[in-house]
Parts: sequence; C-alpha cells; structure tokens
Amino acid sequence: MTAQPQRTRIKICGLTREQDVDAAVAAGADAIGFVLYPKSPRAVPVERAAELAQRLPAFVTPVLLFVNEAPAVAMAALAAVAGATAQFHGDESPEACWEASGGGRHRFLRAARIPLGGAGAGFDLVEFAARFNRAQAILLDAQVEGYGGGGKAFDWSLLPPAVDAHLVLSGGLAPASVGDGIRSLRTVGRSLAVDVSSGVESAKGIKDAGKIREFVAAVREADAAHALASLR
Repeated sequence: MTAQPQRTRIKICGLTREQDVDAAVAAGADAIGFVLYPKSPRAVPVERAAELAQRLPAFVTPVLLFVNEAPAVAMAALAAVAGATAQFHGDESPEACWEASGGGRHRFLRAARIPLGGAGAGFDLVEFAARFNRAQAILLDAQVEGYGGGGKAFDWSLLPPAVDAHLVLSGGLAPASVGDGIRSLRTVGRSLAVDVSSGVESAKGIKDAGKIREFVAAVREADAAHALASLR
C-alpha cells in the first residue's frame, strides 16, 4: 500500500448523555456513535439519538449502529438524524446493507467480526472487504458472544498486510493501546481510523471526559511520531 494520510480519524461510540457528546467534540472527535441495538447496554432510541446529534457542530458525523435491523427501520432512523452514517454490526449481507442505507443515500460502515486468538488467522479480510466494496469503510472488531467487541482486542498481527479498503480499528482500544494499534495497522488499508467505546468509560454508556482526552491525545501522539519518522 502507498503512504497513508497522517491524521487518524477518531470515532467515540456508545454515547448516551449530552455532556459526553460535548466532551467528545471538545476533545476533537470526528464522529460520534449512537447504538440503536436494543439489547446493548448503551442503546438509545432513535429520538434520543436525533436529540443528541443536534449538539454536533459542522464536520462531526453522527453514526447510527444497527444489528440485523429491518431495512425500513434503519432507513427511517437514518432519515431522522441529519447527516448520519450507518454502521452495520450484525450478519447483514452486502445487499441488506445497501438496501438499509437507502440504496446509496447514506454512507455506511460494515463491521468485520474477527475471532479472538489464533482463530483470527482464518478470517479472510481481503475477501470480506471485496464483498462489501460499497461500504465507506470496514470496521475491525473482535468476535465475542452477542454483537459488539465486548472490550476485547483481536490479534492485529494476523491481519493480511494489504486490504483494498478504508479501515476502522475497534475492539478493546484504550488510551494505553491505541497508539500500538495505529502503528501496527497504519499501512494495511487505504487509510486507518479508530473507534472506541468501553475504553473511555467509567461505566457502560457513561463516558469519562478525561479518558476521552487521553485517547485523542494518544492518537495524535502516534500520528506525530509517524510524521516525524517519515521526515528522517
């Protein structure tokens, strides 16, 4: 892969409170995630997601997370939150993602649920990305019971060295580990972004403003170190 853009985009996911949205924006997040999967402890109804998304300034994107949702329901939710991107985190097929995103009216991410441990070597990310080639990006998360990464990290070293897709690293990230993730995967895809939820929480669905700032600072530090190294 060719050299990547240096600025790593950041998504803070699973927000439920006004003060957490404000803290994520103030820290410099590029996207804010709202979980519309009712079984999640971070779930909010679409009306609440729309209310919280109204706090976002220009150029900060709201992302709505769905798990095996009916396409009509997903399309209605996306229509209710201005400028929203969809994130499909279940067993959706490429055709289901396309339909639920309004046939291209809304951009979408598709989560790749990668098995933990050595079993991750059996996941064909190249083939997965090719199947979901209409996705804006492929989000890399750990496969655990249920849906979502559960705060677990898969083995990054088992990913293929080159994937023809924009990638979003998720699963078990925290201020102490995100820099290593960026350094490990920066050149694997067309670009790399990061997505964090539990790693910046004080309790499920309750974000910690200090941890959010630490996470963003760690991402920026990794970017700065890479930029400096490229000049040598």
